[in-house]
Amino acid sequence: MLEKIAKKPNDKPCNTIDTLVGVTTELKGDITFAGGLRIDGKIKGNITARADDNSTLVLSENAVVTGDVSVPHMIVNGKIKGNVRCVERLELQAKAEIMGDVTYKVLEIAAGAQVVGNLTRIGDKAEVVKLRGVDAKRPRASDRAVD
Repeated sequence: MLEKIAKKPNDKPCNTIDTLVGVTTELKGDITFAGGLRIDGKIKGNITARADDNSTLVLSENAVVTGDVSVPHMIVNGKIKGNVRCVERLELQAKAEIMGDVTYKVLEIAAGAQVVGNLTRIGDKAEVVKLRGVDAKRPRASDRAVD
């Protein structure tokens, strides 16, 4: 009984896919979602989950996201060119490539996954943040020169 009281709703990721972006689909613009979102295509824009839920973002090996991502749970096997904020659990599978700074609570990295940017662990009181539009001018880790 006490376990149910102590657990936050965000502790377990959503285990269903409510929305699918197909492999031949290309979207331009910011996306806000709740529940499960799987991306097999290309997105140019920020992706944000609605706050206070257990939303899960899944990026297949064909997925390419150009923009920032802020979600509670995420499984990545594709490419992200932008900053990532995952307030619960982030799983990077073997073909994952992230060019940007990554903020996470729990991180799992498979052999072969790549991150070009800073990794920062966050505390227990983190929350999904609203992102600025992809057209906003600000430097990203992917824009910095590599020595």
